[in-house]
Amino acid sequence: MAVEAVDRSANGAAAKCLLPARYLMAIMGSVGLAIVYGFKVNVSVAIVAMVNHTAIKIAPSKLTTHLTNGTLIFATPAPPVCDTEGVTSKHTAETNVDGPFPWNESLQGLILSAYFWGYIITQLPGGRVAELFSARWVMNGSVILNAVASVLSPLAAQLHVSLFIIMRFAQGLGGGVTFPAMHVMISKWAPPEERSILSSIVYAGTALGTVISILLSGVLAANLGWASVFYIEGALSLIWCIGWAFIVQDSPESQTRFITQGEKDYIATSLGQSQSKAGTKKKPPVPWRQVITSLPFLAILVSHVCSNFGWYMLLTELPTFMNQILKFNMNENAALSAMPFLCMWFFTMILSKTLAIMQSKHWISISVSRKIATLFASFVPMICLIGVCYVGCNRNLAVVLMTIGVTCIGGMYCGFLSNHIDIAPNFAGTLVAITNTFATIPGFIVPIFVGKLTEGNQTIEAWRIIFFVTVGLYIVEILAYTIFGSAEEQPWNESGVIDEESPDQTVPLKERHAE
Repeated sequence: MAVEAVDRSANGAAAKCLLPARYLMAIMGSVGLAIVYGFKVNVSVAIVAMVNHTAIKIAPSKLTTHLTNGTLIFATPAPPVCDTEGVTSKHTAETNVDGPFPWNESLQGLILSAYFWGYIITQLPGGRVAELFSARWVMNGSVILNAVASVLSPLAAQLHVSLFIIMRFAQGLGGGVTFPAMHVMISKWAPPEERSILSSIVYAGTALGTVISILLSGVLAANLGWASVFYIEGALSLIWCIGWAFIVQDSPESQTRFITQGEKDYIATSLGQSQSKAGTKKKPPVPWRQVITSLPFLAILVSHVCSNFGWYMLLTELPTFMNQILKFNMNENAALSAMPFLCMWFFTMILSKTLAIMQSKHWISISVSRKIATLFASFVPMICLIGVCYVGCNRNLAVVLMTIGVTCIGGMYCGFLSNHIDIAPNFAGTLVAITNTFATIPGFIVPIFVGKLTEGNQTIEAWRIIFFVTVGLYIVEILAYTIFGSAEEQPWNESGVIDEESPDQTVPLKERHAE
């Protein structure tokens, strides 16, 4: 995606720079989110190499029993559907890599869900701290906590599974503040006409991080052992922390490096007096009553929750589905699990740029743009999941459908996930914290839900139930956002921040800011 290296100042002067600071902030933020999301998913891959699958299969709790001549005989459950035709002996032989831990599916679900228990706690506090103090340091603290917990995870797992769960919980605590912090950063750095593009750059890092983490974790686990996943990824992430602290500041006004005065003037002018002055005035209280009764906000909330059920189901359970049902081995599993998220990254960039061009030509409004992107992120995955339910053991077709479905989920970044900043830029961190808090609930429900349905029953029929539940939630998302979604700035955004001396200068951005 091309980026103009010319920044327009308020008086029309042009100042040239290698890369505008706002795009530098977006790229650094994208890498930061990639790191955090990498930590979110690396256990989903590493756990395949950590678990002793043979021990689980012969555990008495998983077996049927019967008496033969007075002797108790244990019989393994019926093999999964895809153990039969269509899978070569190589695939079957290499599918499971036995690790040291006899963790059954339910315990694995608890481990995967522990991250989200921590993630949900820090959403609202993180959003408000980012708004009132420093979003930049909130983000940095998140990555530092994730890195430290990652390095300590192998030791914790070897000592006791409960300690490993605590490390995952700690990483969730750090991860919970990232979206609110970056929403605050975007609200201060992104001119309205560039909001979709900058938001997509930032949040596409989640897809990029997923790709890199799945690939890297698979390679490390297969060649250097499962512990290397946590040591190496934890150590590498500390490099970003140093770069973020040195390069990026909380706002263009406080940025002294890598920015021209022309860019500062351009951002301040485009954001308007209501936001530029907000940084020098006392921070306003959140108008809670107006927020929770706002239909556009509630539409975002419903969309975020429903979309995240599908997102987390694919994010945390896709490696298991690929391994247990489609019978891909560790190296194949990592590569094929990562491919959809790589496609998502490219799709996000292309869609956001396309919609921005359409808005600049006044072909569509911001509201329509958000709804188109959200429709991509819900309708297409819904159709693909229905298809996966009926392809049986056709591994190639299943991979194609899942790749298309996950790819289009990327529409959410320039869809409802950018909508918080549209309707209330002064409270962007708090709003995304609220919706992400509720949207995190599927994060710890999905692993437990999948674990219970598939415990001793790794069959296509069990996964079909999981996929149809997800389809139903996608339908709810489509209806709610299409009917009630809006990108118009809400009146309560100006609550408590109007300049009493010059009230006429506080002009809502509303729909006239075509992106």
